[in-house]
Amino acid sequence: MARTPGRAAIPRPSSGGFGLAFFGGVISELKKVTWPSRQQTTRLTGLVLIVSIVIGAVLGLIDIGFSRLFVLITGG
Repeated sequence: MARTPGRAAIPRPSSGGFGLAFFGGVISELKKVTWPSRQQTTRLTGLVLIVSIVIGAVLGLIDIGFSRLFVLITGG
């Protein structure tokens, strides 16, 4: 069967050393990451919690409103 033009062959890992090479690559990439400071992490975690609580409250109020509207419409 002929190869499709423009389609690259998928490289196959060599037997035995694939796992070590993969994790070595992961570790080298993680060394390039600029990690946030403890203060930034704490501040952003607080922001995520506040936004989550606000969105949860808004969705809860919408749910209560639809429930009451449904009861009003169905007369139940």
